[in-house]
Amino acid sequence: MTANHTYASDVAFTPAVKAIQARKGSREAYGRVEQRGWRTEVDENLEAFLADANSFYFATASADGQPYIQHRGGPKGFLKVLDKQTLAFADYAGNQQFLSQGNISENPKAYIFVMDYAHRRRVKIWGEARVVEDDDALTDALMPKGYRARPEQVIVFKIAAWDTNCPQHIPQKFDATDVAAALATRDQRIVELEAQVAALKGEATAEQSY
Repeated sequence: MTANHTYASDVAFTPAVKAIQARKGSREAYGRVEQRGWRTEVDENLEAFLADANSFYFATASADGQPYIQHRGGPKGFLKVLDKQTLAFADYAGNQQFLSQGNISENPKAYIFVMDYAHRRRVKIWGEARVVEDDDALTDALMPKGYRARPEQVIVFKIAAWDTNCPQHIPQKFDATDVAAALATRDQRIVELEAQVAALKGEATAEQSY
């Protein structure tokens, strides 16, 4: 391994980060991670993970490095895979601050952080973003069917590297819609069991009357 060898993880493990890792004793372990390689393309696992996601956090920074993080939400799968290295989503009309778009216009580097609280999983994706304002066909393709939001533009995200995190300290939470569906299934099963019990009691009463 030469000193100037580059890895996909260099997008996060900058020289400053590596220096601190060396000082605190984790550089050797993360050096092995570098050689194993972070992923740079969407695989089946990531595609399935994104297809089930209904929210994520989108980070950008201004030209002078001032960060901004915005929550993005929608129906499951609204963050779509265009190809092995490209993600995209319809950008819905919001509060008209345009902080993310302004940052992207002067600094394309961006970051997507996707949480799955129910299964205590998270995925972090580094890359570059661009805003597409004049492609109706792309906007229509990315807009979830039947979703009541007005698409204003599209954000296309080119992946530089992605990785997963360990589940440590992730609180387990569930979407209200998933909880409601589970409770509805339980309640229906209770109704069915109560009906079965009533039927059995009726049969027993009938037998006793003979």
